Amino acid sequence: MAIKQKTKSLKAKDNQLKDTFFQLQVLNGKAMTETSVTPFTKKVAAAGYTSVKPVPIEIFQLNIGKLCNQTCAHCHVDAGPDRKEENMGRETLERCLEIIAATPSIHTVDITGGAPEMNAHFRWFVEACSKLGKQVINRCNLTILRANKKYYDLPDFFAEHKVHIVSSLPYFSKKRTDGQRGDGVFEDSIEALQMLNAVGYGKAGTGLKLDLVHNPQGAYLPGNQAELQAEFKRQLKRKFDIDFNSLFAITNLPISRFLDYLIETGNYEEYMQTLVDAFNPATVMGLMCRNTISVSWDGYLYDCDFNQMLDLKVASKAQHLSTFDADALNQRNIVFNQHCYGCTAGAGSSCGGEIA
Repeated sequence: MAIKQKTKSLKAKDNQLKDTFFQLQVLNGKAMTETSVTPFTKKVAAAGYTSVKPVPIEIFQLNIGKLCNQTCAHCHVDAGPDRKEENMGRETLERCLEIIAATPSIHTVDITGGAPEMNAHFRWFVEACSKLGKQVINRCNLTILRANKKYYDLPDFFAEHKVHIVSSLPYFSKKRTDGQRGDGVFEDSIEALQMLNAVGYGKAGTGLKLDLVHNPQGAYLPGNQAELQAEFKRQLKRKFDIDFNSLFAITNLPISRFLDYLIETGNYEEYMQTLVDAFNPATVMGLMCRNTISVSWDGYLYDCDFNQMLDLKVASKAQHLSTFDADALNQRNIVFNQHCYGCTAGAGSSCGGEIA
């Protein structure tokens, strides 16, 4: 089914928020809004953390490109069909493989996008990582499996290499899902989940993990993850005979298109204050930036995917794949800014859902 896009990327619209520095100006109360909240670094320091150090890199996360078959209203990557230039090339991926193979602490390769499957080298890279004995995570928007015949065999490919699938599904209803991700997304997502179930994903005893990701549709925090998971499991099984393993509840961070949404709807100030008020010190040591390194399509290094989208590079001399130095990276301080309130609000939020 062809998906009717509800929006365009900020880049395509030439929106001033396409500029990462301008986004940081907004977040720090220096542009578009006079809202000023307590600096995140001060909040963390008041909680007893003068600096936050990483542990040895366990998860090597690649944003393999911003090209996507969808243009979701909340996307912090500002991905879409028009983002054809920002895609990781073969040479960069080969350098990633060298690093992954040479860094014993790395046990997981986490591939995201855009729609990572649209990268011309995606299958080759997955196979290569699998041969290294690494767990591969693919962050799939589901609709890509129905977008074109050349993707129809992906469930079998994923199963062959035991790829851990993490799939976006905002809700178990058509109205709320399509409202966030575009017309027709829900129906295609359900068909894609059934395709994954058919090859064993989400089924007991297969070892094929299928996890879902829930993002709130509006300017509010996600509900209790355990309760949401139970309801998703009940509704998807009853309505569509769909099984999955876990559900991750992830807070929408005030970045890119979600930041644009917050400003356009007049919710920015209230949402930022909600995040600040919900700051939970118990989440800090569990933040994904401590055991993850994030790599952009052009090879730069970041503490997390969110920092990547604001171009906040790691605080280290090793800021690019060409100068990668695991020892130096292990000594760095994590780079924080105001958007980090999103990951520390309530039960916390990471690529794996709740933290605390």
